[in-house]
Amino acid sequence: MSDRENKAEKLLKGAYRLQTPEDNVSYYRTFAADYDGVFVNDMGYVYAKAVAACYRRHAADADVPIADIGCGTGAVAEALDPVPQIDGFDISAEMIDVARAKGIYRAFYEVDLTADLDPLPNGYGAVLSAGTFTHGHLGPDALESLLRIGRPGSLFCIGINSAHFEKQGFGRLLDALAEAGSITAPEFETVRIYRTEDGEHAGDTAEIVVFRLR
Repeated sequence: MSDRENKAEKLLKGAYRLQTPEDNVSYYRTFAADYDGVFVNDMGYVYAKAVAACYRRHAADADVPIADIGCGTGAVAEALDPVPQIDGFDISAEMIDVARAKGIYRAFYEVDLTADLDPLPNGYGAVLSAGTFTHGHLGPDALESLLRIGRPGSLFCIGINSAHFEKQGFGRLLDALAEAGSITAPEFETVRIYRTEDGEHAGDTAEIVVFRLR
């Protein structure tokens, strides 16, 4: 196994073992420099492109600026062409540094989504996320907390790992929010996370949940 293949295997296995905010900070500190080359390119990570495409299908001209939750190294923003006004939110300073060097984000916020989100800016026209709601510590409560950063009518395109969606009960939260009139009835799109046909997680999918804030 080549050094690059070994890095890819370690990166993927490590990503599925993350459980706490501290795990995420430590993990991405180690892999930030290799993330684009090894994970996005070599492993065929297409999830971010799917979320960006979902935004383009549903967005109106007024659905800006965008909050990119768990922006990482900027894969969602890179997939948006032309790139609208977009701010990046991530727990990893090292991943933010990589994204900042690309010059496509308006601003960055280093944030733990399990903490108090009141200090964050609000009034966003859209909230996007790819790869943040996966196996680990972020469940429905974190998704509900994100509603505060959107303005009435804002578009949400939130990707959630399909297995995590079922296990953590995201559907119950979304049904409750829609019934309470907090959001529009959610729509769902199942997408592949990786383009590759090989490997333990090659068939993994995510649910992109689409709704508007009322």
